[in-house]
Amino acid sequence: MAASIPITPNLSIPEDALDFAFVRSSGPGGQNVNKVASAVQLRFDIKNAETLPEGVKMRAMAAAGARLTKDGTIVIIADRHRTQTLNRQDAVERLVALLERAATPPKRRRATRPTLASKKRRLDSKARRSTVKSLRGKKPTVE
Repeated sequence: MAASIPITPNLSIPEDALDFAFVRSSGPGGQNVNKVASAVQLRFDIKNAETLPEGVKMRAMAAAGARLTKDGTIVIIADRHRTQTLNRQDAVERLVALLERAATPPKRRRATRPTLASKKRRLDSKARRSTVKSLRGKKPTVE
């Protein structure tokens, strides 16, 4: 059995569900950048992930934004570090963080009514502002 990556205490994804590709990193680095494929491209097919509940999948797909492909794969590119192993760890950590956020459902907003005091404060503020603006008018001309 393959190892699994824990997301929450009762949620994890199998390590073999992640697909890693190593590519050349961009940016400065001189000769090293041109020789070594240290950047990591992590792919996780979230649409077909059997270990994740449907709600978590939907929230994760919404949170992924531009990192989500049309076929439901999350692609994370990590090239912050100079080594493959650190970039690989970074990519996995970023995926776990994304799935952690998706695992906690958003709190439902409870509709509340404004208090009487807050309504009074708002109306008093509007009246004061109205008075200030009305005093800005043109000075009456004396004939």
